Amino acid sequence: MSINQLATLCTNTLLIFSTLILLVICLFFLIECSAALFPKASSTNVKNWQNTKVAVLVPAHNEEVVIALTLEKLTSALKQQDSLVVVADNCSDNTAEIARAMGAIVIERNDSERKGKGYALDYGLQFLETNLPEKSPPDVVILVDADCTVHKSAIEQLTERAIVTGRPIQATYLMLRSKNSQSAKDYLSQFSIIIRNLVRALGTERLGINCPLLGTGMAFPWSVISSVDLANGHLLEDAKLGLDLAIAGHRPLLCSQAKVTSDLPCSSVAATSQKTRWVHGHFQMIQTYVPILFKEAIRQKRFDLLTSILDLCVPPLSLLVVVCLLITASSIICGILGASWIPAITAVIAGFCLLTALLIAWVNFARQELPLDKLLTIPLYILWKIPVYVQFLVKPQTIWLRTQREVENTNLSKRVGL
Repeated sequence: MSINQLATLCTNTLLIFSTLILLVICLFFLIECSAALFPKASSTNVKNWQNTKVAVLVPAHNEEVVIALTLEKLTSALKQQDSLVVVADNCSDNTAEIARAMGAIVIERNDSERKGKGYALDYGLQFLETNLPEKSPPDVVILVDADCTVHKSAIEQLTERAIVTGRPIQATYLMLRSKNSQSAKDYLSQFSIIIRNLVRALGTERLGINCPLLGTGMAFPWSVISSVDLANGHLLEDAKLGLDLAIAGHRPLLCSQAKVTSDLPCSSVAATSQKTRWVHGHFQMIQTYVPILFKEAIRQKRFDLLTSILDLCVPPLSLLVVVCLLITASSIICGILGASWIPAITAVIAGFCLLTALLIAWVNFARQELPLDKLLTIPLYILWKIPVYVQFLVKPQTIWLRTQREVENTNLSKRVGL
């Protein structure tokens, strides 16, 4: 075999392998988005909400700007026997004082070495186990971020579902652009979150596979949350927790009726910081958990863990579009130069699956929030995200950093006397 023939064979093999992986990922993405349109299965409501002791745990690191609004919504949703606990984690502002003034139980944690939301949650759970007024742990623990709006009846709905199923429950969590923003980047950021947190989450629910945990609006029976170790500084501690629970046999479920929302960062610096943490954390999760999930799927003979691998391997939307375009263009060029046309055909099919999935998501879930003219600016959104991907190759982020808050909360601060 000549050198040219060997080079052609290697090129064909590499292209076929790459396009097959791309096709599998895009096809699974299409299946998830399509499944979101399936009818919802009826759920049993046992009306045990009034008899259940709930603890809402709010980790907070320098959240004086936003925490009062969050606690105001939560306080009105809780019963007399429930508890609202704020973990003021390494705070250097008035977070703890504001939370106490709002009626929350506040515990303060100071540890400059062990930073991250996971450590704060672990500290809070240790407190819940023995330090509540009743000296017994709650029946259900609900985790809520300090910058979120928990909508009406969400606490009740999450609690009911956790009681009925005995499993971790994730609310529908969306991040919304400012009503004053006309930035195409903000429109597309909201669209990507709708796809990840709503469309694909609904798809996993309809398909009966593991729903990813999203960091806030999460409910856990005490027996479940107390069985895992939350003390870590991972960039995506929520996704890690969801996979750890799934491996342990506690498959997270979606409660789509329960709504939790927060605001997208207004400044470009804060938005880039947030995206960097999410993207780099996602890549690290793929590196770490794909072999673990595959091993456990074989050992436990569980098909749902294999589908979790596919769900995890669907990259961020903009990266998936870039990779699809690059592989398709490379395959077509190689075909013109004499290589096999099979990779090009496979890549085109993958691209069709991706485009169809995006259209399904936009038409059915985001058409009101994302005008068509904003949808056509996707190439500009991709250009904004490329440096984040390049940074992962050069200098990946490894330390958890909180996104800078930009909402002013002066009215509520005056109301609580601060």
